[in-house]
Amino acid sequence: MDDRIRAHVFVSGRVQGVYYRATTRDTARERGVDGWVKNLDDGRVEAVLEGPEDTVGSMVEWCHTGSPSARVDDVEVEYGDPAGLEGFEIRR
Repeated sequence: MDDRIRAHVFVSGRVQGVYYRATTRDTARERGVDGWVKNLDDGRVEAVLEGPEDTVGSMVEWCHTGSPSARVDDVEVEYGDPAGLEGFEIRR
């Protein structure tokens, strides 16, 4: 069985109104990563990514670029134990 991890990610920059959440959802689903993504009131995007370590790692790297219209200034990541999320959704 593969080792699953959880990455709690906060992305800052021009990441709202540029399809960052939708592109994150689609990319995560394509890669088989579970979790969720949402906008925060302070202009950042928050995401939780769960899955195999290498796959989650590649999603965290993807977050540094994001959607084509986004401008990512910073990505903060905290790693931890997965909570057993299934599927990937946009939270409001």
